[in-house]
Amino acid sequence: MTETSLFENAHIVLRDSEFQGWIAVDGGLIVDMGEGRAPERGLDCRGDILAPGFVELHTDHLESHLRPRPKVDWPARMSIVAYDAQMVASGITTVFDSVRVGNDADYVAARNDASNLVGEIAAAADEGVLRARHRTHLRCEICAEDAVEAAADVINAYQVDLMSLMDHTPGARQFASIEAWKTYYGGKSGLPETHLQKLMDRKRELFAKNYTRHRAALVAMAHNGGVAIASHDDTNSGHVEESIADRVSLAEFPTSVLAARLSHEAGISVLMGAPNVVRGGSHSGNVAAEALAREGLLDILSSDYVPASLLMGAFGLAQRIKGYGLPRAIRTISYNPARAANIHDRGEIAIGQAADLVRIINQDKGPIVREVYRDGVRVF
Repeated sequence: MTETSLFENAHIVLRDSEFQGWIAVDGGLIVDMGEGRAPERGLDCRGDILAPGFVELHTDHLESHLRPRPKVDWPARMSIVAYDAQMVASGITTVFDSVRVGNDADYVAARNDASNLVGEIAAAADEGVLRARHRTHLRCEICAEDAVEAAADVINAYQVDLMSLMDHTPGARQFASIEAWKTYYGGKSGLPETHLQKLMDRKRELFAKNYTRHRAALVAMAHNGGVAIASHDDTNSGHVEESIADRVSLAEFPTSVLAARLSHEAGISVLMGAPNVVRGGSHSGNVAAEALAREGLLDILSSDYVPASLLMGAFGLAQRIKGYGLPRAIRTISYNPARAANIHDRGEIAIGQAADLVRIINQDKGPIVREVYRDGVRVF
């Protein structure tokens, strides 16, 4: 891997503007920049776009490496390394690894699985075999019997930076449509209709039994540990009021314009899936991310289940929404998620910021990541 001290002849995207010029790097930081011709020769970017490294707050993709097929468990270290490489190849230089606790229909794990996985990622990072910066996002299935105990195991042993509060009860939130719930869980589990009905009844029982007390325990745990909280799939005013009371800082995938608007007005950053932008709508039939962007209610994009969608989604917003612009679109995948996660040393191209940079070719068929740098060192 090589370190680059000067990038020239680049289309540089700042937080609020863009220009053709150069960037100087020293000690892993951006130390100078300017328009036009560089003061000396450096890496000729040939007019390609140079954007800040992307910050990913919510990706499900680690799971697909760990369990590439039903009942197939892949070696953890090799799964993590492959997943890390895919993140970086997608332009993501800081990734919040989504680690689930609480058994659900499509996810059944032993109580210590999450702790072991977080420990394995930390060990890989310490050994220098990972290219991106990694942080932990603990996704808690609130109603699951083991959710609180499993979350405590991780938080007591490792640094956790974000906790999301998830409720996938059929007939609520993301799955207000029972048919959408059946399609999703039927596809994930392969269960026939009769078994799905039993599962639906069981999940509703767990909601009645555990939701209120588990949510309170998880929120207290997060605040006591200094962990930021994300709501998940808020749909109505009651959900948002609950999120405000719990002092969440991030609203993941609100399912309605109302929930997004109320969250935004309360100072809660609104995150939506980039696949939603790329596909032109939600696969669950909920509100479209682009619709929220047009209303000024979208703060952050997440790659969710397709890492490459982060770049595609941002460029899609810039191209399809008149006046949106590339700087604003790139903010949704760099500056905004970084600041929402209380990270202030990266996420934009500015003097003093980490030289986490993505070189992008913008072709007719879509943007392509050509090179990625972390602290000025090429990692892809």
